[in-house]
Amino acid sequence: MPGKLSIVATPIGNLEDITLRALRVLSEADIIACEDTRMTKRILDRYEISTKTISYHAHSADSKSNQIIEMLEGGMHVALVSDAGTPAISDPGASLVRDVINYNKINTEVPITIEAIPGASALTTAYSISGIERTGFTFLGFSPHKKGRQTFFKNIEERINNNEIVIFYESVHRFLKTLDSLHDNVPTATVTVVRELTKIHEQVVEGTPEELIELFEDNPETQKGEFVIIVREAEL
Repeated sequence: MPGKLSIVATPIGNLEDITLRALRVLSEADIIACEDTRMTKRILDRYEISTKTISYHAHSADSKSNQIIEMLEGGMHVALVSDAGTPAISDPGASLVRDVINYNKINTEVPITIEAIPGASALTTAYSISGIERTGFTFLGFSPHKKGRQTFFKNIEERINNNEIVIFYESVHRFLKTLDSLHDNVPTATVTVVRELTKIHEQVVEGTPEELIELFEDNPETQKGEFVIIVREAEL
């Protein structure tokens, strides 16, 4: 019988933020497919889990996907994890899930089981401490590295003008440039920056792009970490 693919959420910072079910599944799986095996090893070592790992990331997705599907087809239990949080959300794991779904469309009599093992997500965690009462928003994933950045921020401008709330992820390397781009495109918007979620230096700040540029430039130590950025019109 074909095997099972478990999509396992892992902590986004604090290693205590993992569910009992996730620990059991990681222990029971035949193999764990990791975005970065070194990152996953921190969790496995912490909880004394000895399951074998293989890498599965954006640059290996095409070559590794067929290998993993062969494992699943042979009856193995594969757990998929990302570096942090819930896999397949702005994450290369989505490609593997889609490949398994397409496999199941052809092999309808003996499909591979796909199960979700929910847990931490930077997206919902950030929104929960933003103080925003509206429930609808648009998530744009990570901002583009180079190509498409101008279009990305124009898209944000259009959505903000349409009374939407926009959430996206940003890396430490482009954070200040992103604030500059927000200032250029949506200077009157209210921006919430959530930094280093669940970690020692967790921080939530809110203001206009100009106010935030001044704040972070005056405090260089706060420019480090992982960022979730929430943008909305000032009156919301």
